[in-house]
Amino acid sequence: MSESSIETRSVVIERELAHPPEKIWRALTQPHLIEQWLMQNDFALVVERRFTLRGDWGSVDCQVLSVEPNRRLSYTWDAMGLESVVTWTLTPTGAGTHLRMEQSGFRPDQQQAYQGATFGWQRFFAALDETLARID
Repeated sequence: MSESSIETRSVVIERELAHPPEKIWRALTQPHLIEQWLMQNDFALVVERRFTLRGDWGSVDCQVLSVEPNRRLSYTWDAMGLESVVTWTLTPTGAGTHLRMEQSGFRPDQQQAYQGATFGWQRFFAALDETLARID
């Protein structure tokens, strides 16, 4: 059985936020802001740039895959045997922005990682909300 025929799952979180896409984009792409809601990092908004997210529990190796300013950002997210891709999509709405985050690539044997990510992203989104409320 080839790698590509293995069914993988995604964690998807969608939120309506009362902030313009440009403001959310800053929180997703500026290292000092990323640190406030996600983890310490050496992120740079450059395609193919490798960066590391560091938490108390360990680190995540990442690489920027695509950048569409204020619209779409994706990067790899490799940690503890999980090789996945995180994609952020920002869609302007009348009241602000529809923000969609998808982390794809969870294999069937990665149930614990899948549940951990589901829980973790809920916390990260709550922290992102707080960060957005603080910045201009």
